[in-house]
Amino acid sequence: MNRLTDFTSYADAQKHYSKGGLWALFDGSRERFSIAHECIDRHVKGDNVALHVAHSDGGDEIVTFEEISRRSSQIAHFLRSQGVGKGDRVAIMIDPSLAFYCALFGVIKAGAVAVPMFSLFGPDGIRLRVGDCKPEVFFTNAEKAPEAVEGGAKNVVVVDQDFLAKLDDLPATFEWNTSGSDLAVLQYTSGTTRALPAAVEHSHQSIVTLMVAALYATGIRPGDRFFCPSSPAWGHGLWHGTFAPLALGVSTGTFSGKFDPVRLLKALQDFRVTNLTAAATHYRMMRNSGQAENFTYCFNKLSFTGEPIDSETASYVERTFGTKVRSMYGTTEIGVIIANYPGAGDLEVRDGAMGKAVPGVEVAVLRADGTFAAPGETGELMVKKRGEWFPTKDLGRVDEDGYFYHGGRADDVIISAGWTIGAVEVEDAILSHPAVAECGVIGAPDAVRGLVVKAYIILKSKETPGLVTEIQDHVRARLARHEYPRQIEFVKELPKTPAGKVNRKILRDQEAKKFEAAE
Repeated sequence: MNRLTDFTSYADAQKHYSKGGLWALFDGSRERFSIAHECIDRHVKGDNVALHVAHSDGGDEIVTFEEISRRSSQIAHFLRSQGVGKGDRVAIMIDPSLAFYCALFGVIKAGAVAVPMFSLFGPDGIRLRVGDCKPEVFFTNAEKAPEAVEGGAKNVVVVDQDFLAKLDDLPATFEWNTSGSDLAVLQYTSGTTRALPAAVEHSHQSIVTLMVAALYATGIRPGDRFFCPSSPAWGHGLWHGTFAPLALGVSTGTFSGKFDPVRLLKALQDFRVTNLTAAATHYRMMRNSGQAENFTYCFNKLSFTGEPIDSETASYVERTFGTKVRSMYGTTEIGVIIANYPGAGDLEVRDGAMGKAVPGVEVAVLRADGTFAAPGETGELMVKKRGEWFPTKDLGRVDEDGYFYHGGRADDVIISAGWTIGAVEVEDAILSHPAVAECGVIGAPDAVRGLVVKAYIILKSKETPGLVTEIQDHVRARLARHEYPRQIEFVKELPKTPAGKVNRKILRDQEAKKFEAAE
């Protein structure tokens, strides 16, 4: 009997997809199910490699399914000895490494709820999350332990080689006892460290639904050599970069430590990666490094998420890596709902399009009054859940062939002198200028127009005379004449969310304060 992983075309995805087909990819049932078993224990066979970790210091770490299985079982026994039971929260703030993955799957085996935390959080960010989820144990490394304590964490445990060695006498297997509906992961969406974002609860069987994204958004198939440089503290790195490939027995790779695009490029070459999923920012940084041409690649599938990729970077990626980079769209709360089906030779990849709805999901663009927008008309992207339309809080449009296009966050729209302007489109035009490395566009308060388009720009080199006018004219030539940035500020860095997106809210807030102070 064919499995869903046997099909790669768009036509076959529509023809053969079923929820039963998703469940057939796993051993478990709704009554008895464990992410740890599905991702790790059932793939233990000889020296099968589960993970390649590229450390920022140049070192490579190779971890087998067997080692994660054995050591995660020992951590599960340790947690039980500490009184941690089913449903208890356990925080994990460790960079990708053997320690992180053993702790992650050990918590899940024990029936507790894993709470990944970004390793760059300071005491304030830790305090907010600890106060919210109240973990029974807080796993971290020696460097972050003092900050965890300062942030109010209890039972702080440093997971290093010495800790793992002390567990060697514990059994190498663990009898887990969880159902599909039991909670497995509590994950905070990306946001600033001082404002507590939403905490999304994921059950063990959430990984079954995840396979829709694995099959059609990142295109994972047995035999791939996969890689995702996003931190597993966030949804992309944990679900798409870790759980999805491991559940299919596919080796995956990731980046650990301070991000360096050249170090990433070397890892992609050395690990002979065939399937890469990354944030749009990662691709842009690889392009801006000027070093991508110095390495060789084995790619046949590329995907991105997080925010739209600018057209110049998309063209560069295709020229340099030999294949188009394909978009996927979704959120931590709703999962992936639109994709460009990597590996599907019968689906055209249209410039700027996010792709088409994934199987089993109904997506539409609605007007403010709840009616369906016409093809090409901008409205809010909505997904049908339990018979009702659920808002994504993102704008978009759909063409006559069912391809969706992103229009930015609903609160990123700029209304200037009655004109509606999308920050994403302006950013894309600015990024196509050869002097620009990065940019963020917002509506800045203006006494006459209400808002005007303002661009914060990071240059590739020093500012030259007349560059502001040159960039403005460059945008005018590509967009409607009223959409050019009336204000341009050159900056050394842009505020970003921990997931790497430009944090336009911070830019809007600081402009609002300037405007209020000037009145």
